[in-house]
Amino acid sequence: MVTLTHLAFALSAVAGVFAAPVADPDAPDFELGGASGNLARRQDYTQNYKTSGNVNFSPSGNGYSVQFSGAQDFVVGKGWSTGSRRNITFSGSTTASSGTVLVSVYGWSTNPLVEYYIQEYSNGQGAAQGQQLGTFTSDGSTYTIWKHTQVNQPSIQGTSTFDQYISVRQQARPGGGSITVGNHFDAWKAKGLNLGNLNYQTLSTEGWGNAGGSSQYTLRGS
Repeated sequence: MVTLTHLAFALSAVAGVFAAPVADPDAPDFELGGASGNLARRQDYTQNYKTSGNVNFSPSGNGYSVQFSGAQDFVVGKGWSTGSRRNITFSGSTTASSGTVLVSVYGWSTNPLVEYYIQEYSNGQGAAQGQQLGTFTSDGSTYTIWKHTQVNQPSIQGTSTFDQYISVRQQARPGGGSITVGNHFDAWKAKGLNLGNLNYQTLSTEGWGNAGGSSQYTLRGS
């Protein structure tokens, strides 16, 4: 993934390349969430894209773990088959010994076709690429907004030209925290970056360039 062009990487998401939504038939449709006891839809999507290298990915009912070495391109994580303005809370850790490694909320929309990142951690530049459009504050940190256009790259609708909307947290937090996804959608919209119909939405670890390290996270959405 040397560049975000490669980021289309995971995008090979075009249904067949990315792992299809994975649901546990024995799990309840909803789970109790938040201090107020509100109902939150359970995770029902597993993202599992790998190319070369050693990537050992283990999803669970409420998160995932992954250990990797010599990885040239992978994106793995857990989340929801339908994105939303949900609040996502995650906890765990990521270590990176080589290559580029990042942890993000990652998703897609259609009409328009958009790939988006809310980058919480990277050991380098990560997903930041293209045109910088400004900053905003959310969840205890400043985020930088980027827009980048992918030309004739893999997407959830086949090879296409599409925009990427990217928020990069300036105070990286590999240990986790809360992400108010709606704040990012609003900040993007204020810059003229509009989303369409939301497709899947995950918390994912991504690596490329002979990446080595590990991640493990539990997460919940409300």
